[in-house]
Amino acid sequence: MDRYIGKKLDGRYEIKEIIGVGGMANVYKAYDSIDDRVVAVKILRDEHMENDELLRRFRNESKAIAVLSHPNIVKVYDVSFNEDIQYIVMEHIDGITLKEYIEQQKVLRWKEAVHFTVQILRALQHAHDKGIVHRDIKPQNIMLLEDGTIKVADFGIARFARASQHTVTDKAIGSVHYISPEQAKGETTDEKSDIYSIGVMLYEMTTGSLPFDADSPVSVALKQIQSQPKRPRAINPDIPEGLEDITIRAMQKDPARRYQSAAEMLRDIDEFKRDPSISFEYKYSEPETENISKEVSNTKKKTKKIKDEQVRNAPVVPVLTGITIAFIVVAIVFVIGIMAMVRPFEEVPDTTAPELIGMDINEAIKKYSGFDIVIESSAFHEQYDKDIIYDQSVKGGMTVKEGSTIKVKISSGIQYFSLSDYANFEENQVYKILSDNEIEFNTVTEYHDTIPEGYVIRTEPGADTQVDSGTVVVIYVSAGAKTTYTQVPDVRNYRLEDAKMILNAAGIRIGHVERVDSNKESTTVLSQSLTPGSTVTNGTLIDLVIVMDKEEEKNTVELMIPLPNVSDPVTMRADLNGSTFATETVVPSEEQYWEISALGEGLGTLSIFYNGELYRAYSVDFTEKTTMMVTDNSENFGG
Repeated sequence: MDRYIGKKLDGRYEIKEIIGVGGMANVYKAYDSIDDRVVAVKILRDEHMENDELLRRFRNESKAIAVLSHPNIVKVYDVSFNEDIQYIVMEHIDGITLKEYIEQQKVLRWKEAVHFTVQILRALQHAHDKGIVHRDIKPQNIMLLEDGTIKVADFGIARFARASQHTVTDKAIGSVHYISPEQAKGETTDEKSDIYSIGVMLYEMTTGSLPFDADSPVSVALKQIQSQPKRPRAINPDIPEGLEDITIRAMQKDPARRYQSAAEMLRDIDEFKRDPSISFEYKYSEPETENISKEVSNTKKKTKKIKDEQVRNAPVVPVLTGITIAFIVVAIVFVIGIMAMVRPFEEVPDTTAPELIGMDINEAIKKYSGFDIVIESSAFHEQYDKDIIYDQSVKGGMTVKEGSTIKVKISSGIQYFSLSDYANFEENQVYKILSDNEIEFNTVTEYHDTIPEGYVIRTEPGADTQVDSGTVVVIYVSAGAKTTYTQVPDVRNYRLEDAKMILNAAGIRIGHVERVDSNKESTTVLSQSLTPGSTVTNGTLIDLVIVMDKEEEKNTVELMIPLPNVSDPVTMRADLNGSTFATETVVPSEEQYWEISALGEGLGTLSIFYNGELYRAYSVDFTEKTTMMVTDNSENFGG
């Protein structure tokens, strides 16, 4: 049995079970007794405690994630590094790895692959903006939740882009199927290495195959450096051409020819999502010689076959000479007429294509009447108003013939989305709503007394605000109630009233008070349920044992008034025969009961008020120490 299971790390993290085994560290499911939540604890394996390189990598992971806060990156709550154990406490993800999902599905639908890729790119753009390069992007390090949310994990070999450069060691080459060519060669890596890895994952998701595979890691690494992969559409023809273009550009061997940032790749994906029929003009990879030879050979075979068929099918009956001559004459006249109309040999002068982007389509057609300006498509656009051109098939400034056709794409306007009130929504539910409507968002966590952890407190902008795809919505998510601690004071030998003041000042509430006979002064505290000097959370109940006041006890009636399940503070008041003798502000959902002691003689009427309104009334017999409820309005207060 694993030696950590059943143990409690630092008196806080109770290890329940092992949920992941890696070469460097093992991951355990644990319970955080202070914050009352399930967490994942990543513990460096014992055999690596003396390995300086792995220690550096493990600590680097905590440093990297500590500066990150993004809904698509696994959160880190705590770290501990000492001679006996080194561990990182992280968000527990109830899901599977993207690798497991790919293995289940074999080939993903391209829309699903794009949905996952967008989330990974958003996470990496956040990391890159903080100066952190992941360097080990692979589906094994991507967690997938049931609702389709992606979480990027394992920044074990991440580095800060501005830190000293390291070459790739043999151990860092563990993910050769996904590393960039420069990483395989041990050269300097930057954000574009992560872009290459995303390209490989997009290739794998849409084709069901890795672009390069071999019998050994070294052979795969060499292919990453030297070989060109098959085009994705050659494996899966259902992949749209535009998505293939994006994949191939992300996987360029030369970093300068790749996307230069996650944001740049996201822009192309957004354009592709708006128009899946789009084709990007990224013409990098030439077909291999062998393929060209085959194509030429096939062409020759087809040509020869056509000629053979023409010979076999030649007419055997001579055509009458007169008919033939008549046909030729008619054909010559027809051709001459056509040529006179189209004048094919007349030279059309060159001109410069106009820059149309940003112009109103009607103005463009009117201003550049010498060109055939045709609307190819229209779509919502975050930057351009309705009827404004945002793309053209012939780039402005290019040399073209007069009268050329220029296809343009025009904006349908900016697509707006109305935010709702998402307070008390589960955070992933809100992430999905905004993602589905292509709204960017960031997450900020805050403590909150009543909204549970992982649920939304508010958004900025707020409810009923119209936002577009260029707006970044800030989602404030609850981290639960902030736990504060206090030290238990020693109230023994104090009178009850003084003990109450001391305990209230320390944030400790009095629970049950037991009265016993003693020779000490009346109401003196004899014992307390919490050890003096111990640390407890604010609001903890303490039970007291006090000396009975014999004279008071003879004429005292105690009542436990049940309270409604209300979380806001209320003022409770007790009147005896019209005179107030007790007032206290309480939180009903926490207290549950309001305990009072009434002192009197004979018969009396005890009235209980809730925020100034009559809550209950009792008839009291102080001689017999009995009570009888005569009025009950508690149902009007949520009870």
